[in-house]
Amino acid sequence: MNVQPAASSLAVFASAGYLSLPQAALAYAAAGVSVFPCAPGAKRPLTRHGFTEASSDPEQVGRWWRRWPEANIGLPSGRPGGFDVLDIDVRPGGSGFPALRRGRHAGLAEGWAVLVRSPSGGLHLYFPVAEDVGQASWAIPRAHVDFRGVGGYVIAPPSQVVTDGGARRGYRLITAARQARPLDAAALRRLIDPPRRHPFSRPAMGLSRGSGERLGAWLAAQPEGNRNRALFWAACRQAESGVLLDDARRVLGSAAAGSGLGEREIDATLASAYRTANRQHREPTVSMVWGLGR
Repeated sequence: MNVQPAASSLAVFASAGYLSLPQAALAYAAAGVSVFPCAPGAKRPLTRHGFTEASSDPEQVGRWWRRWPEANIGLPSGRPGGFDVLDIDVRPGGSGFPALRRGRHAGLAEGWAVLVRSPSGGLHLYFPVAEDVGQASWAIPRAHVDFRGVGGYVIAPPSQVVTDGGARRGYRLITAARQARPLDAAALRRLIDPPRRHPFSRPAMGLSRGSGERLGAWLAAQPEGNRNRALFWAACRQAESGVLLDDARRVLGSAAAGSGLGEREIDATLASAYRTANRQHREPTVSMVWGLGR
């Protein structure tokens, strides 16, 4: 399916490098691209509810950037009519470019609409979102590749961030292409990181109840394929210990997000775990935990 991005949304990327941050934010909004403010020189949202508050309403966008004129521009991914973004990172420990070359050789990383150089020296490849498909965000840390779909966001040009070395570097447009098509993110993920089956192992009993920080560390170390089940199990233990859902979300949600789970998947799993644990508390004969391995 070919879903062509609007010419106006491509034009704003081309002009962003010549605009101030407030001007660029308003230009994105005028082109129908939703944005939200992030901390100056950083990626942290300034709005209370983060990317979920992103807007293309010029009055709202104007209010944000009058309040925070140096704010970076956050752009939520995975929205209909918007963009999915393939993030190719470059770090001292490795680069995502080999994985990108594999994807391009297989014909799975072509058809981008916008190509942006990121501050690390990597790339953001923007793809139009398919009209009938919402693709969840994912990450492959060992390959230095992230996909920002539903539940994700990126920092857009002309924003700048302070790098690990203390330098301030910006997001710069390389080129835009009018003929674009959606990315098959699932196929690319299977190519870069073929699915593997891992036995689900619970932590030592000393971690089983009430030790949120240690549960979070255990969760973050889970391999691909186990993370959702591990989050569910850990959240059940927190619920049984009387930990409030918001507190569990702070510790376990952060660990789950760092391991590659998307925000929506995390929220749904936590809510399901707390409902299940509460139901078990009312009906003690129902086994909830030991069915996880089946």
